[in-house]
Formats: sequence, structure tokens, C-alpha cells
Amino acid sequence: MPVSIIIPALNEEYSIQELLQQLQIFRNNGHEVVLVDGGSNDHTIAKSTTLTDQVITSSPGRAVQMNKGVSKARHDIIWFLHADTLVPENAIENIEQALNINEWGRFNIKLSGSHLLFRIIEKMINVRSCLSGIASGDQGIFVKRDIFDSVKGFSEIPIMEDIELSKKLKKISKPICLKNKLVTSSRRWEKNGILATILLMWRLRFLYFIGSSPDKLARFYK
Repeated sequence: MPVSIIIPALNEEYSIQELLQQLQIFRNNGHEVVLVDGGSNDHTIAKSTTLTDQVITSSPGRAVQMNKGVSKARHDIIWFLHADTLVPENAIENIEQALNINEWGRFNIKLSGSHLLFRIIEKMINVRSCLSGIASGDQGIFVKRDIFDSVKGFSEIPIMEDIELSKKLKKISKPICLKNKLVTSSRRWEKNGILATILLMWRLRFLYFIGSSPDKLARFYK
């Protein structure tokens, strides 16, 4: 079950190489790494070229970038990763086992920061996701390509594209919730404040739930 790993990136020169170095073992085993750059003005592309199978340029926006990545991917299993993520060595094995029994899934996450509050936040994210069947992009969503195509991929909206995809895929099946953890960067939390970021994310999800447009919500998120 060869896997195409799709990574949307924008100005990630300081984090992208660590992830790509981790993925070389998967490339050596026949899996594919596709980086989709949304118009970086730093050295993201230069640092990625020799560590990927394809570097594609795209209009900015994670949904647009990931859809374009899938359109260029060669394999029938798709795994989406954020550029500031680190993965366990047996991640592909986990995905293969999960997709033998289900159509899609996601990993648990661990936030990179050491603050005690991060341990509570990541636990809440993982439990909420498994109970709701809604996966966030930093949980490393993986899916069979024909299923992804059947729901017409990501809705090309500026924010909440992961929520929309999860809602569409849930109509087919609930996700497999892998207990193995991806490490995702806590840089936004550390930069903007842990409690302030929690309140912002709750506010955005609530506004989205009651029908606020993704374009409006994206202005709050920046």
C-alpha cells in the first residue's frame, strides 16, 4: 500500500527540513513525499527539493494546496501532514493497518511545548476528536484516494477545511483514531499565549458552528 504524503507549506524554512529528514525512510521504502508550496518568499523550496519526490507551486491556502497535491500524487493512499509536524517511525505501518479495516483516520497529537497546560490541551483535543469523529489538520489525516475523490476533496475555503472534510468523510465512516502520536508545533500557542489561543479556537469553532463564513473567520485567525 504505497502512500503519497502531501505537505502544504508557506514560509517554513525553519521547520520543514526536520520533518522531511524523518520522511526519508518512507521514501526509501517506496512511498512518495509531495510538498505543495503556496508562494514562500524564504528558502522553503530550496531546502525541500532534494528531500521530496515532487515540489509543486500553488496559490496559497491549505485546502487549495492539498487538493493540488493530491491531483499530482501517484499513489492510492493519501496522508496529509503539516510542515511543522514530527512523525513516529512506524506511522506508515499504522496507516496501512488502519486502512485495512476503515476508509480514513487520524493520529493523536502531542504538542511540542513543555508547559503542563499543553498536556491537558492535547488530551482534550484527542478525546474530543475521537468522540466527535472530527479530525484537525495537525492530526495527520489519512484517507483512501477513491474515498477522498468521492467527497470532492477539501472544500477550498480559507479556514476550517479540515472540519469540512471530516464532516464529509463521516458520512461514509467514522475515522480510525490512532493512539500513536504526531508531535505538532506549539509555536502559535507560545507566541499568542496559551489561554488566549484556547479562547480564540473555541470562538472560531462556535462561530463556524452557527454559520459564520470561513472568510470572516480567517481574518480572526491571522
